[in-house]
Amino acid sequence: MLLKEYRICMPLTVDEYKIGQLYMISKHSHEQSDRGEGVEVVQNEPFEDPHHGNGQFTEKRVYLNSKLPSWARAVVPKIFYVTEKAWNYYPYTITEYTCSFLPKFSIHIETKYEDNKGSNDRIFDNEAKDLEREVCFIDIACDEIPERYYKESEDPKHFKSEKTGRGQLREGWRDNHQPIMCSYKLVTVKFEVWGLQTRVEQFVHKVVRDILLIGHRQAFAWVDEWYDMTMDEVREFERATQEATNKKIGIFPPAISISSIPLLPSSVRSAPSSAPSTPLSTDAPEFLSVPKDRPRKKSAPETLTLPDPEKKATLNLPGMHPSDKPCRPKSE
Repeated sequence: MLLKEYRICMPLTVDEYKIGQLYMISKHSHEQSDRGEGVEVVQNEPFEDPHHGNGQFTEKRVYLNSKLPSWARAVVPKIFYVTEKAWNYYPYTITEYTCSFLPKFSIHIETKYEDNKGSNDRIFDNEAKDLEREVCFIDIACDEIPERYYKESEDPKHFKSEKTGRGQLREGWRDNHQPIMCSYKLVTVKFEVWGLQTRVEQFVHKVVRDILLIGHRQAFAWVDEWYDMTMDEVREFERATQEATNKKIGIFPPAISISSIPLLPSSVRSAPSSAPSTPLSTDAPEFLSVPKDRPRKKSAPETLTLPDPEKKATLNLPGMHPSDKPCRPKSE
């Protein structure tokens, strides 16, 4: 298990980002999806928790085979996806990633949002007070991102919002910018396979860090697109974008419903769990099973008769009479 805490500051308020993060997640998923790969939305509905109150539950399948490194593609199926389950009780969220093909792999993320510049060192005292972890600050303006994801229009050093007047962030902007908020993310990665654990867990954290950096940069760079939206408007944008994304990757489920009334009481639903979402089975599929009443094909005799070693073999050659004996060397 490898545990890290990420802190990502934004030139926004927590109330503003409630709309921004929903808009960013939907648009980012749509942009990153293509035929056969991307983010399929399976479920998106209200959820009530006895401790955290009302929230929203989403389940997605992230198809990403081509995005895996070569050493990982060698051991996973051609059609490979990770299941994402998220419980959004903003300003507190829980997100879990599992894979039925890799039952010993999981990512667990707890997120809290506060209006400060990442200065709360005790924000996860209830969740991980005694757990050793590395604290990583992510600067959306100055940290480098992979070159293939860079867009000048999404660079906070160059972008300036017309609606808010914020932007063109410079080094040290977190020290004096107002408003400012911070996304605190406690990320636990587990891959309990001997010989691969350290390598995989470190690789996954690198991927997580890149995604957090890119996503938060985009949320700010797209601020003029979502800043005036109401919650109802962003939910409608979310519904329409999710349906378009599912069609984009080649999946045509029934229309996604994002309702305001829970479909099931909270007491019926399961709490967050890191167990694989797809049950594992060692039984062969029905179409591969051999019918029990099928007659056995006999391609060989029931018994095999071997020659008697006590009897001497006779070699018949052309021109030799069966009574003739083969020549033997004379003994001295």
